[in-house]
Amino acid sequence: MNRPIRNRSRFAESRKVSKIANLALIWTLLVTVLAGFSRVQADEPLPPISERARAIHAAGILIDGHNDLPYRLHSVGNFTLDKYDISKRLTSGQTDIPRLREGGLKAQFWSVFIGSDQPHPARTVIEQIDLVKRMAARYPDAFEMAGTVDDVERIVAAGKIASLIGIEGGVAIENNFAQLRAFYELGARYMTLTHNSTLEWVDAANDKPKHGGLTEFGERVVKEMNRLGMLVDISHVSADTMDDVLRVTKSPIIASHSSAYAVCPVPRNVPDEILKKIKLNGGVVMVNFYTDFVVPADAKKRREAFLDLKNKIADPAAREAEAKKLLAEDPKASRSPRGTIEDVADHIDHIVKIAGIDHVGIGSDFDGITSTPVGLADVSDYPRLTDELLRRGYSETDIHKILGRNVLRALRGAESVAKQLRATTPPEVDSGAGFR
Repeated sequence: MNRPIRNRSRFAESRKVSKIANLALIWTLLVTVLAGFSRVQADEPLPPISERARAIHAAGILIDGHNDLPYRLHSVGNFTLDKYDISKRLTSGQTDIPRLREGGLKAQFWSVFIGSDQPHPARTVIEQIDLVKRMAARYPDAFEMAGTVDDVERIVAAGKIASLIGIEGGVAIENNFAQLRAFYELGARYMTLTHNSTLEWVDAANDKPKHGGLTEFGERVVKEMNRLGMLVDISHVSADTMDDVLRVTKSPIIASHSSAYAVCPVPRNVPDEILKKIKLNGGVVMVNFYTDFVVPADAKKRREAFLDLKNKIADPAAREAEAKKLLAEDPKASRSPRGTIEDVADHIDHIVKIAGIDHVGIGSDFDGITSTPVGLADVSDYPRLTDELLRRGYSETDIHKILGRNVLRALRGAESVAKQLRATTPPEVDSGAGFR
């Protein structure tokens, strides 16, 4: 039985902004789909990266918490991986193997995305998991699948990019613990509890709250993820849900692609109250590069203009058609001032200030976003962020923590907790169908 709905939010300020930003995220997804593989904005001339920054960057293990290339390939019908050969440097999109090598990426959580209104959620996720595995098989010199921290370190030492899987959207499990376990066995090592819509068991950041966080079923999902060793991802969830997750979990959590609310006050970002609790939990906030989550102002008018799109139009196809119409009427509607790489570093600075150096990482959201700060146009640009951190006085050790050591520690912590729980705790089981 679900917990009673709480009438008053524990994070009223976050909720105050959620109505404004609700459409921003929906509109972002629609614009992303409409934009295809095209880069929205041209790159400005940038200063050279220092040799010291390049050396420090190369010596670390850069792990990106979120890249939507699988969904991008899936959405354009590139199931066979023949339409876009990512072994070559592409003139479109934000990810390919040459640029990954140039950017010094060592490990990637490939996001397998599922929208909350997708009619076949499990099938869509399985197709993308299959795509990730076929991608690794097609380019074996570049990628190798990983399921543990030991795998990541071994694959990186062999000169390949360790490929892990993260599910973006808890709708994928269809309220069924057996399905959750099946996804773990297929390789999923984190799950974002929901995307932009509140589900029967979890409130989203960009939708009306129904539960005041997690329901009892939602708490059981978190506990089963702990038992499996699957990281709980609090990106996209409401502040109350974040709070509930941190109360329930026995393992470190992650925000795979979120930034700091205090720097950019949109509901997709993490408030200071949560950052303080993440420090106690041992978790990691992996900073997102999307302009609207990095730069605080100037997108407000656009957000307000499209505020009621989701609530007024329930049918996804009709909603997309209306989005196309609105975009045609105002081609600039999907754009806001990009900001710079310094703005991204400001988020890192703030998370370090509140939560500590051990609790921040990188979660770009590349190939799932249409606008990035100047200096972070695609996966080749990661070393520029290292250069900026170096200019700000971060030590080599601290930079290596931010690049990947922090998230490896969190994942190893989840593995350790899972080993203990599997020895003492039976799997969560329903009588066949979740809420029935």
